Amino acid sequence: MSTRPPTPSRRTLLRAMAALPASAVLLGELPGLTGTALAAAPPSGSATRYTIVPFLNSNDGTVNVYQSDDATDFRLLKSSAYTPPGNRIRDASVFKHTDGYYYLTYTTHTWQDVSTTIGFARSSDRANWTFLYDYTVPITNLSRAWAPEWFVDGDGSVNVIVSCSVTSNEWIFTPYRLKATNSALTAWTSPVALSGIGSNHIDTYIVRTGSTYHAFTKNETTKYIEYATASSLTGPYTISRTGDWAGWGSYREGPSVIQLDNGGWRIFFDGYGDGTYYYSDSYDSFATWSAPTALPVVSGTARHFTVVKETVSGGPSLARNVTRSFQSANYSTRYWQAQSSLLNLPVVTASSTAAEKSASTFTVVAGLADANGYSFRDSSGNYLRHWDFRARFDANDGTSTFAKDATFIARTGSSSGAIRWESYNYPGYYLRHYNYQLRVERTAGTDLFRQDSSFVPVGAWG
Repeated sequence: MSTRPPTPSRRTLLRAMAALPASAVLLGELPGLTGTALAAAPPSGSATRYTIVPFLNSNDGTVNVYQSDDATDFRLLKSSAYTPPGNRIRDASVFKHTDGYYYLTYTTHTWQDVSTTIGFARSSDRANWTFLYDYTVPITNLSRAWAPEWFVDGDGSVNVIVSCSVTSNEWIFTPYRLKATNSALTAWTSPVALSGIGSNHIDTYIVRTGSTYHAFTKNETTKYIEYATASSLTGPYTISRTGDWAGWGSYREGPSVIQLDNGGWRIFFDGYGDGTYYYSDSYDSFATWSAPTALPVVSGTARHFTVVKETVSGGPSLARNVTRSFQSANYSTRYWQAQSSLLNLPVVTASSTAAEKSASTFTVVAGLADANGYSFRDSSGNYLRHWDFRARFDANDGTSTFAKDATFIARTGSSSGAIRWESYNYPGYYLRHYNYQLRVERTAGTDLFRQDSSFVPVGAWG
């Protein structure tokens, strides 16, 4: 099967377009620390919520809004949620301000046009947006201001990191910091270049851990996302990872980094070279990353976005230190049952034997790796855990690996009262029945997968 050739970057396309007559040019072609939620599973009755507001591969004049409770399975909240009154909307970055509103900042023109402004919009509910204003970035001889990204610092200051080029070389970008001087986000300091990152870098996204600022930025020459650190937001930064250091490949852009509920970090990026949107995870302070994986549902549709994370009310609630049975949401006569140390999904009825009912009864306890999560014991005291992605019961050996294998985060299920159980140490993987066996599998983002991975806690059979 033939492979798709790499798509040229925006800079390459701009140079090509510059050589064409105007009649030949056709239209073509984000904050802060760790968000507002802590690195822990949401408490009972609450839910984690991730929101993205991407422009579309087919249309850079509007944005959709998607939300997810696991940073993997994003579902549409509203299509064409915001269309600016003029110009375009690209590279939208979103965050929630202390006034309770959500704010967007975005690129205001399509990539082949001069673009000296960035746009701002506001929403109270993430679904309905109001245009605020276009802001002219005050840089002498500015040619383009692209990919503004929110960054909220530890002192509460609100910043925008924006990539800018000047008329003398309109395709060479440098990251600048704008700092809000009022809480209404209508006035900004003069732009300050981020020292050490240098020119020819674009889509710079920053997170802070402790006293260290971590910058993920695209090198427009190599097309790789690079990594730099500094002790100050404006630098000087030291670029310490270049080339394909993380295994993400080239022709990647628009990085956005967020902390997951289990403490790991997830980067999202636009694989514009192959038309795929990817994510990748790190558990060692950004040193190594998992193989890039296509993001379900939105990959191929969404372009350059950032993520805002919150803890909100209305999540699943399940008492601990009680016994329960777990009924399949889409096969209502079938229940979890321990069979020869494996978790299966047989039919259980009032006429089932006492042993079968006992094997279908489990004690719900606080998660071994995170007390806000959940663990499950069978009648012999063994814990439900995943091993080679199969759900089984084993004695707790006291290791941190076992604790993580045996901890699950409650996510809202496909029907009323149903809960989906996400693996603590494999984010985006769920307990799911297949051929009436329970496995831990990566979400496919489909309704069928959500149904197969949804279970209703009911009164104990045993």
